[in-house]
Amino acid sequence: MSATRVPLVAGNWKMNFDHLEATYFVQKFAWLLRDAKFDYRRCEVSLFPAFTALRSVQVLVEADHLHITYGAQSVSVTTQGAFTGDVSADMLARLGCRYVIVGHSERRKYHPEDDANIVDQVRAVLAAGMQPILCLGESFEERRQGIELEFAVGQAHDVTRDLSDEEAARLIVAYEPVWAIGTGMVATPQTAQDAAKAIRDDLRDTFGPHVAEVVRILYGGSVTSKNCTQIIAEPDVDGFLIGGASLDVEELARIARLTVKTTR
Repeated sequence: MSATRVPLVAGNWKMNFDHLEATYFVQKFAWLLRDAKFDYRRCEVSLFPAFTALRSVQVLVEADHLHITYGAQSVSVTTQGAFTGDVSADMLARLGCRYVIVGHSERRKYHPEDDANIVDQVRAVLAAGMQPILCLGESFEERRQGIELEFAVGQAHDVTRDLSDEEAARLIVAYEPVWAIGTGMVATPQTAQDAAKAIRDDLRDTFGPHVAEVVRILYGGSVTSKNCTQIIAEPDVDGFLIGGASLDVEELARIARLTVKTTR
């Protein structure tokens, strides 16, 4: 983890927690971090509720002046119109979202979203003044073939190559090997570092050193308090995008505290 990049611990709740459960979670999470004298200047924490809970989270965060940030799990590529079920980037921005997850493997698999659609989502998020968290990562098959780094870098390059330097600098990249998501398997610290460095090197080749040094690269895939300290200690890993463990408020707070402790 570079001293120039503030680590980010992001909890992706996926399709869990209604608005009442989300409110309770945020309150308890804030209390746990306050009691631990958590230093938000040294580590950013962000939560990603379902669409139905975003307004409740916004009201709580603003009313209690919490330092927790939040964002959305997906976004439409359109701004308005006859698109039943879609939610636009402008709508999310008006709810105070700072980030939007784009290209998560579950969105790619179940909806499905391809690279062209993901590029449009990235542009929509940037145009609305938010930051996209671009998810990418290989399946077990690419890993078996030994092309995992080429695959992950290719996914990143396909989305970023047409961005301006300014746009690319606002990206956050989340390396999430598909074989590790929700399986209990986790990449080794060296695997996470190799992927993060390869992605950063591609950003450097495409946009130059300034962009490469400011873009935060997260690791995701069965992150817990038992493995987070080893992974965050790697020089090119700047935080986590956490799924299952983010549903346990005490575990998520523990990961955030360990991240600060490890990166001092």
